[in-house]
Amino acid sequence: MSVLDKLASVLGRRDEVPNQELAHAIVKKNDAKAVKELVDNLHHKNKDIQSDCIKVLYEIGEHKPALIAAYAPQFIALLGHKNNRLQWGAMTALSAITLENPKEIYAALPAILEAADKRSVITKDHAVNILINLYSVKKYQDDAFPLLIELLVSSPVNQLPMYAEKAMPVILDKNKALFIKTLQSRLDDIDKDTKRKRVEKVIKKLS
Repeated sequence: MSVLDKLASVLGRRDEVPNQELAHAIVKKNDAKAVKELVDNLHHKNKDIQSDCIKVLYEIGEHKPALIAAYAPQFIALLGHKNNRLQWGAMTALSAITLENPKEIYAALPAILEAADKRSVITKDHAVNILINLYSVKKYQDDAFPLLIELLVSSPVNQLPMYAEKAMPVILDKNKALFIKTLQSRLDDIDKDTKRKRVEKVIKKLS
């Protein structure tokens, strides 16, 4: 049986449960052949199958990134795709494999940041995750940090608390001052007390 036969759309399902179950099964079996079939069908003529394939792939990446890490070029190539689901799904997959394949992800930063600037909020969310992960790798710290700061400056107010909280655990002493200053500069932009307090809490913890 083809792995495609287990996809939600092929089964006539409108929910994601079959795709999630398929991802778990592939991870459990360490099924590299199934992963390849999913990647090969990212350009299937049926858009529902495209969407299901990227969903299963990034679900696999969440649980076992090594299984999809070799396909970074294919995910990078999808960042400008007109199918929005493929585009942000690819960014989600890249976020999952950044620490498995930091060199290739780092080289693709121009495409990653362009997609983050032009595409959906979820795309930017995962671009921030990618920068945080790259920043945690010593070799890429000095380049990743200024880019992370740029995204914090331009991020939607609703996303800022989450970005600050995710970045906080990896911020080095040498970068704390600028990180804090950047967050402080955004406080007046935040209308909701709950969101402002979350950012203030990050500032307090790092101060």
